[in-house]
Amino acid sequence: MSTLERIAQERILILDGAMGTMIQRLGLTEQDFHPPGMEKHEILLQGNNELLSLSKPDAIQKIHEEYLEAGADIVETNTFSATSIAQAEHKCEHLVREINLQSAKLAKEACAKYTAMDPSKPRFVAGAIGPMNKTASLSPDVNDPGYRAVTFDQLVVAYSEQVEALLDGGVDLLLVETIFDTLNAKAAFYAIDEVFEKRNERIPIMCSVTITDASGRTLSGQTIDAFLISMAHVKLFSMGLNCALGAAQMRPYLEAIADQANCRVSVYPNAGLPDQMGEYRESPEVTAKLVGEFMSQGWLNVVGGCCGTTPEHIAALAKEAEKHQPRPMPIEV
Repeated sequence: MSTLERIAQERILILDGAMGTMIQRLGLTEQDFHPPGMEKHEILLQGNNELLSLSKPDAIQKIHEEYLEAGADIVETNTFSATSIAQAEHKCEHLVREINLQSAKLAKEACAKYTAMDPSKPRFVAGAIGPMNKTASLSPDVNDPGYRAVTFDQLVVAYSEQVEALLDGGVDLLLVETIFDTLNAKAAFYAIDEVFEKRNERIPIMCSVTITDASGRTLSGQTIDAFLISMAHVKLFSMGLNCALGAAQMRPYLEAIADQANCRVSVYPNAGLPDQMGEYRESPEVTAKLVGEFMSQGWLNVVGGCCGTTPEHIAALAKEAEKHQPRPMPIEV
């Protein structure tokens, strides 16, 4: 049994909070997003947060450290959109391997620093793998519903490149997150398995789906029950929910996962729903109280935060988690 699995048996693990929220706090300008040698890039790069691992590495490492200081056991690499398909939008696909390697390095260094400070609380790095900006299940053209902007094989190639670099960077887990299209997710898991086989190396995999609205379905139309069946073939460390909704709106979907998942269960909600200005204003205390109700039901093994959450949110969740026992792993029959 790995150290991570042993700790997960003993207590609820704490994941970090939002990277984008923390980057927005920095008040960066366009030039801050240009890595060395790309000062005159032909496309505006502000908002391409993954590039900051190259152009502002100290800022990214400081964000990791703030979440670790708040009590996070696991921090995510700054690689949500670090694939060739997503980076092509900015003509930065040539930087994909470097972004993933450097992002893993920054997170690993932050975790090593905090583990050294308290060896009884080891910290771990999750390689963040986002959903892509192109979907294999839906047409981007309302006049041509059969059209697809990307193929399954193209997704596999792009995900494989990212996974290879994250593994080379030394991540402890892989987190396929904010899944809104199950076919994209299947491509990611297929790529992960191929890379694992090639390298004769396996690390834990986390999976996190997003319910996009009150319909209770993913963007590509699946219910939680259907999504769980679609993912049943993947050996997961954890299955859970993140993004799109606040904790209050996640309750019925999280309960369904807790009832059915044959692995650990995670949740990292937004800080409530955004207001008219797109701001997330749910306080750390409210988030911790809502997620605490889920923990008291025995539903959770991993908790953290998504859009709008800060180190203050993570500190409140970590404090709340101390009061609760982790969800027991289901007995395999």
